[in-house]
Amino acid sequence: MKSPLAGHTNSYHTYSFEEALDGIAKAGFKGVELSAVPGWTEHVSLDKDPAKVRSEIERRGLVATVLSAHSDLTTQEGLEHGLKGLKWAARYGLPVMVTAVGGHQSASESEAAFFANLPALTAAAASAGVIVALEIHGDIMASGERSLPLIEKIGSEWVRVNYDTANVEYYSGRKAVDDLSAIVPYLAHVHLKDHKGGKGDWYFPACGEGNVDFARVLEILKASGYSGGYSVETEFSGEPWPPLAEVDRSMKSSYKHLSTLGFNRELAGPAL
Repeated sequence: MKSPLAGHTNSYHTYSFEEALDGIAKAGFKGVELSAVPGWTEHVSLDKDPAKVRSEIERRGLVATVLSAHSDLTTQEGLEHGLKGLKWAARYGLPVMVTAVGGHQSASESEAAFFANLPALTAAAASAGVIVALEIHGDIMASGERSLPLIEKIGSEWVRVNYDTANVEYYSGRKAVDDLSAIVPYLAHVHLKDHKGGKGDWYFPACGEGNVDFARVLEILKASGYSGGYSVETEFSGEPWPPLAEVDRSMKSSYKHLSTLGFNRELAGPAL
């Protein structure tokens, strides 16, 4: 089947995996992006049998669409987590693993160190049959425009981009609608996330409550022939996370807003 509009469990950063799945299902989503990010949102253990995770997901009428396994790919430890994530995603049957050059923190990003680890990453991705989607995140990939030379230099069909409609504003100050078109041919996945404020302002509310023009984003993606999956993510004002009821409300509101615009009808996505 095709990939449905998904809710990202990272939206439930300080809550349990079960609470995340319950909230995502109640919001109306049929898909779910699984978070396995060390030191941040560890909803899924890569040491756990995927079959047990699948049973928890399917019991709620959901289907997993993508694995989020951010780690610092400029380090050996981060590379090992990425390799582990690719194997886990392959065992589950997921077509894409989302990560980033510098991991969640992006405290220090060395392009040279990343390229030193790249051969092992691409070989593992090809062996697993899972695409590595590097997120618009941090310094090296602060925007689609900035990421384009890097992706072209990588030159592998197994390494593509996860476009984040809010991170581009946060890290570069550019609007998604002004940045998206050039990078679309290299997209494997999209995070639909809203943002308020300017560059460096951590405020990611429900979709439809911030600056991002999602209607125009959809137009650009459709016109450019994008056929990958979408996940919805909210990160609020960071820690402390809001009460669970507000997270649930935010996800439900996001689903309603994006469905009204046509994301739930128009997306096709890779076969799962």
